[in-house]
Amino acid sequence: MTQAEIITLAFIFFARICDVSIGTVRIVLISRGYRSIAPIFGFFEVMIWLMAISKALASLDSPYSYVIYAAGFASGNYVGMLLEESLPFGHKSLRVITTKEISALPLALRSEGFGVTVTDGMGLKGPVTILYSIVPKKSVKKFIEIVTILEPHAFITIEEVRAYRSGFMSARKPFPDIFGRLITKKK
Repeated sequence: MTQAEIITLAFIFFARICDVSIGTVRIVLISRGYRSIAPIFGFFEVMIWLMAISKALASLDSPYSYVIYAAGFASGNYVGMLLEESLPFGHKSLRVITTKEISALPLALRSEGFGVTVTDGMGLKGPVTILYSIVPKKSVKKFIEIVTILEPHAFITIEEVRAYRSGFMSARKPFPDIFGRLITKKK
């Protein structure tokens, strides 16, 4: 294999990582309601894909190009998931279920700035207390740390929030004003 072929295969691999990662982030943005910026991501995703596929088609005689193309796709999915986890915007819905009689946990969470709704429920083994909260994605770790310290055996579920209306949450923009209205979430 020549050096030019190796460079072509490396280009295909890394281009696929880039375009699939961008595609993953684009889909996440669409699902979270950021419809204004998703087409921009789509533009760059397709431009990179066209470059990758043209190189792959130009080297159809090499079976390595097929493997590298597929490996770039698989790696791009993984990198895209890592990128999605690191995105700083969005909200999560947290539900904490505990069988203990709780009083300190909602107070501690509220003192840290979290809105918490407390309700009683009935579980398999008897009465339970359920706490509901909508938390900015970047604050989920802090929320869970507080719960773990005060109620280490609590059952916690975390779900994606696409939209919310009113309530305790402040309607802050997820991006600085430098990006303007282009990135603002559509409701």
